[in-house]
Amino acid sequence: MELEGWTNDRLVLERVSRLPREQWIFGEKNASIVLASFLHASPTGMRFNNGELGAWYAAYELRTAIAEVAHHLRREAILSRRDEMRLQYREYLSGHRGDFIDVCGHQAHHPELYDPADYEASQVFGEKVRATGKGGILYDSVRHKGGINLAAYIPKDILDVTTGSHFEIIVPLTGRIIARTLRTE
Repeated sequence: MELEGWTNDRLVLERVSRLPREQWIFGEKNASIVLASFLHASPTGMRFNNGELGAWYAAYELRTAIAEVAHHLRREAILSRRDEMRLQYREYLSGHRGDFIDVCGHQAHHPELYDPADYEASQVFGEKVRATGKGGILYDSVRHKGGINLAAYIPKDILDVTTGSHFEIIVPLTGRIIARTLRTE
């Protein structure tokens, strides 16, 4: 990991040091994909992580994953004043182990965790969960009714990552999302 950081300006030692050394993974198939989700976090964070250290976000169903991705693409289209966003994505399939906090079905009791636009409270909650050493959080999708997502905090607990299908997701400013399969592995 350190050698990669010396030759890859995207992986600086400061970022790598945010992740405890015992959680680093290397030498396994798609390890760099897993680590990228932790080391290249959005500066503003995501639902259950702040901008300091990312997490592995996954959905139990492909439709849920597409809805989550499309929501963020639409936000990007609006911010960049584009009529649509059109990007290609690779599906990754994985297993998970660990002790997850399950907040599914708790929207009425904890609406702050499910705010569709403001992640401040959910990020504070998520970072408290991470600090306890828990594996992550299971939660209901805000973008796909009935969908379930997870945010995993420990890279070594993300197992058997394989490549699935390749998709193009087209998100107009208004109207339906289009997701089409380009190639299946």
